[in-house]
Amino acid sequence: MIQVGDLKPGTTFEYEKDIYSVLDIQHNKTAMRGMIIKCKVKNLRNGVIKEMTFGGGDKVDEARLNKKPFQYLYADGDSLVFMDLETYDQINIPKERLTWELNFLVENQEVEITSYEGELLGIALPVKVKLKVVKTDPGVRGDTSKQALKDAELETGYKVKVPLFINEGETLIIRTDNGEYDSRA
Repeated sequence: MIQVGDLKPGTTFEYEKDIYSVLDIQHNKTAMRGMIIKCKVKNLRNGVIKEMTFGGGDKVDEARLNKKPFQYLYADGDSLVFMDLETYDQINIPKERLTWELNFLVENQEVEITSYEGELLGIALPVKVKLKVVKTDPGVRGDTSKQALKDAELETGYKVKVPLFINEGETLIIRTDNGEYDSRA
């Protein structure tokens, strides 16, 4: 059991038969009332982000997640095939569970698959990934008033705003948390 006052961003816990990860936490203590703790949490089973409110003395069950390195192999119809890097076993994950992650997955990429008591929860991508630009318009010199950006399509089909100097065929570093351009590779 974990005291709710000890929760921090990144902590995972089980509450009312669901598994949550803490995104943000606020403590509120006034002279007339007991401690109130507001947590912004993400449900790891369905991806819903919500706020939860607890009293200062409340407790939740700790959830210890298992993370294992896997390699993304290929898409097979409505699922994606991953291989365990230790045992070489393969697992299939439905595409609809990985809609955001599909924007950054390329074949042979290493990811961490997260599970809880044998139940598959999802995959954790690296913070930044290298992706190739397959389509973009050429930048026009003198076309700027501020920091000018243009659209670029990456090898996964994901579209991102990039600076004017980026050309087709270049490899870029893209952040997987917000999907934005970071730098050239």
